Amino acid sequence: MATHWTLGCDADDPQRLAEFWAVALGYVKEPGFDEPDNASIIDPDGVGPAIGFLKVPERKTAKNRMHIDVRIAGPGPWDMAERERLVRAEVPRLVGIGASVVREELYDDGLGHVVMLDPEGNEFCVA
Repeated sequence: MATHWTLGCDADDPQRLAEFWAVALGYVKEPGFDEPDNASIIDPDGVGPAIGFLKVPERKTAKNRMHIDVRIAGPGPWDMAERERLVRAEVPRLVGIGASVVREELYDDGLGHVVMLDPEGNEFCVA
């Protein structure tokens, strides 16, 4: 059996990031973790890991060493045209809740992924 784990994230505004990622991933706020300096979100189906956000005094200054890949197309193998359609449909939704687009990464057979930033400038990919 796998170990349960939580992805811990530093944040300037934990509540804002928790709200963004909850909407982006279809998660919900975790009861009991709703204070100004910390927030946590959980998969309502209990499958995915929890994600915690903790207020830290320093601002983000460099590229993430770890990031979330939003696998909107699900696990492969994929029909690349359908995968590209799903990714291109997801990007505007995420922009609408506070993300921004950095660039598209193309593979030989089509769109690989889109690199984006969350509201605090943390990189993530939509694939």
